[in-house]
Amino acid sequence: MIAPRHYRWASGNPHGLPKSNQAQEDGIIQADQPLNANPPGRVIPSGAREGQWHAADGQPIRRIDISASHAPPHGSLLFLPGRGDFYEKYLETLDHWAGVGWQVTALDWRGQAGSGRLGKDDVTGHVSDFSLWLDDLGAFWREWEEATPGPHVLAGHSMGGHLVLRAAAEGLVSPDALILSAPMLGFTAKFLPAAVLHAAARAMTMLGDPARPAWKWSEKPGELPADRIALLTHDQRRYDDELWWRAQRPELVMGPGSWGWVERAYASMRGLARPGLLENVRLPVLMLGSSADGLVDFGAMEQAAAHLPDCTFVAFGPEARHEILREEDAVRNRALDAIDRFLARIAPQRAQPE
Repeated sequence: MIAPRHYRWASGNPHGLPKSNQAQEDGIIQADQPLNANPPGRVIPSGAREGQWHAADGQPIRRIDISASHAPPHGSLLFLPGRGDFYEKYLETLDHWAGVGWQVTALDWRGQAGSGRLGKDDVTGHVSDFSLWLDDLGAFWREWEEATPGPHVLAGHSMGGHLVLRAAAEGLVSPDALILSAPMLGFTAKFLPAAVLHAAARAMTMLGDPARPAWKWSEKPGELPADRIALLTHDQRRYDDELWWRAQRPELVMGPGSWGWVERAYASMRGLARPGLLENVRLPVLMLGSSADGLVDFGAMEQAAAHLPDCTFVAFGPEARHEILREEDAVRNRALDAIDRFLARIAPQRAQPE
């Protein structure tokens, strides 16, 4: 584990906080002088630049790039967050990877966080098909891989983990390794088979607008349920970091998924489970999962790990909820240590800084 770095804003607004377009206005935001006002999850790391990538149809998609702490870097790592997520939630982890010598990039998914919306309101997460996200990932990957030093590692959390695994299985990306944090390979519904639940979701898309919310969020749009933390993490401070970013950058706020998203999620997860598909992923994979996850199915992760030819599965129990990389230090440090060892295996010739 590396020692924490100290942070400051290179420049900022009158409240000393970053704006979504801060990178465009001020360039690289520095973090090299002590400032104890904010915890590390609430500042942009040293050597980072926020910007945009434009998809083939012109859609701007946010990205953040963080320089490795030393040159030459061990390689390059691309991270994709989950449904309704934004990369600000993972700044501590992204900075850790940069600190141990990797050039790091994180990308929004189209239609969430600071990269527009695909539904009919600002808070419902909708998509017509997951192939839209896969097309974006494939196009970005080709540009990013050419522009960055190898080896190239692709990482994702939850829905991001599902999509990066599917992209690798379908040959849309060509990473040297995958890191999957609580990948969305099944939902936690225990009493009915996925085929039945998929059929029910499909019926709901036919009985009304597929872009309507699939579950109730709260009486007030944009306000989070009080018990939401119980699904995500035991760490109150890291959970509060997310709320802080949502307050500072309101465009990041997203609530329930749509019925269209639910139906397409079932279709994508069932498609990824087709016989023989995961067996084609012949590259090193590190998977992190918790048997206490209340959102995605731990059993589906175990089954996928068994079908992947070169998969290391790090299992957690009741000490970890869904967001393993945003858990309390004892859990998060164990996860980061496993990832560090895995990355050293991918780039053994530069396992230690020069």
